[in-house]
Amino acid sequence: MHMNVAPHLLTEDRAEYERVLDDALRTAQERPELTGPGARLTVAQLRVMALNATALITSAAASEYEHFVKVREQNRAASNRPRTAAPDEPPGAVAVLTVLVPVLAGTAAAIFLLVGAVVHLLVPAAVLGTTLLTAGLVFGALAAVGLLCAGAGLLLTALRNSPAEVSGAAAPDDELTRARAAWRQALLERGVLPFLHAALTAATPDPTPPTP
Repeated sequence: MHMNVAPHLLTEDRAEYERVLDDALRTAQERPELTGPGARLTVAQLRVMALNATALITSAAASEYEHFVKVREQNRAASNRPRTAAPDEPPGAVAVLTVLVPVLAGTAAAIFLLVGAVVHLLVPAAVLGTTLLTAGLVFGALAAVGLLCAGAGLLLTALRNSPAEVSGAAAPDDELTRARAAWRQALLERGVLPFLHAALTAATPDPTPPTP
C-alpha cells in the first residue's frame, strides 16, 4: 500500500504522527465530534484513510512542526559543539604546579629531616644539624598546605562541574518539549480530528428514505 508523505514531514517524525492518530482513534468514543447516529467506518479503515492523507493532515500544523524541527536542530547542533573550558578554570600549568608542589616539598622535607637527623646524631653540637631539621619541618608544613590546597581545588571542581553535567544530560530540554507538545496539539485539533470527522460524515447515509 502506498502512503503519501507530507513534504515537510521528516521520516523520523512519522512514528509521532501515527501515535497522535492512534490516540485519537483509541479515544474516538469519548469525542462528541466523532460520535453520533449513522453508519460508521471501522477504526482500521479510518487509520488507513488517515495514513493515506498524511500530507493533507500534517499541513494543518505546518507552522508548529517547522518550529519544532528548528528547535530540535538547534539542540542537536549545541550538543555536538565542542565544550570549552570555563573562564575561571585554572590553566594546565597551574594545575600541574598544584600537584607538584606537595610532592617536591614532601621530598625536600624527607631529605632535610633525614640528613639533619644524621648530622645531629653524629655531631650533636653542630648548628648544621639543627638548621637541616628546621628546614625539613618547614618543607613538611609546606607539603601539608599544598596537599590541602590541591584537595580543596579538586573538591570545588567536582562540585561545580559534575552536577551541571549530570543534570544537563538527564533533564529534558524545556523548549524542545514545549515545541513538540504544541505540534502534537495542533496536529490533533486542526488535522486529525477534522479529517476523521469529515470521513465519518461522508460515510453517513442519507437519512431521507428512498421514494417508492
